[in-house]
Amino acid sequence: MEKNVGKNDMTYSYLALRKAVGWIGILLPFALVLGKLLIFRGDPFLKNISVYYHTGMRDLLVGALCAIALFLFFYKGYDKWDNIAATLAGIFALGIAFFPTVKEGEYNWVAYVHYYCAAGFLTILALISLFLFTRKETSPTRRKIKRNKIYILCGSVMIASLMSIEVFFLFSEAKHPDSNFVFWAETIALVAFGISWLTKGGTLYPDRKADKRK
Repeated sequence: MEKNVGKNDMTYSYLALRKAVGWIGILLPFALVLGKLLIFRGDPFLKNISVYYHTGMRDLLVGALCAIALFLFFYKGYDKWDNIAATLAGIFALGIAFFPTVKEGEYNWVAYVHYYCAAGFLTILALISLFLFTRKETSPTRRKIKRNKIYILCGSVMIASLMSIEVFFLFSEAKHPDSNFVFWAETIALVAFGISWLTKGGTLYPDRKADKRK
């Protein structure tokens, strides 16, 4: 009996961990915008999320990234690939936090490290959603099949957002240097990431005995 209680507590802790990661991802861009608007005034919508490092919202940005990294380091999946992917994503999250981008102008080496860490972070999270969260069980429940559809959609949205950012940098950034297109693309990617992890945490379509396939 005590072993079952301990196992259940561990299960709930992992679900809570996934939910926490998901909520941070979803709320971060909106918290940055609201904080910039209500506390520090001025234009709340900047060119990208990383530029908020150079505003009064720096601590929130760095703190959120460090929290995500910490959760990912402690996250334990079903096998070594889950753990390796989560650890790599956590390392990239720390890279984003501690190697800030430039406020404006040409990139220096620190900004390039930041850029590649951000790309690596979102890419790994997209792959986790597409390939690790969707692994099929011997007899998947109807709700598991629905969750897989959400994971695939979220992962695809993250990949599409990354590709759109790259296209913008290659063809449109010089023409529209003050555009906040990247901010919105990053926001969409983070919301998709958050929904994927909330789903994995049991917020959307959790399994029930009555839903098991016959």
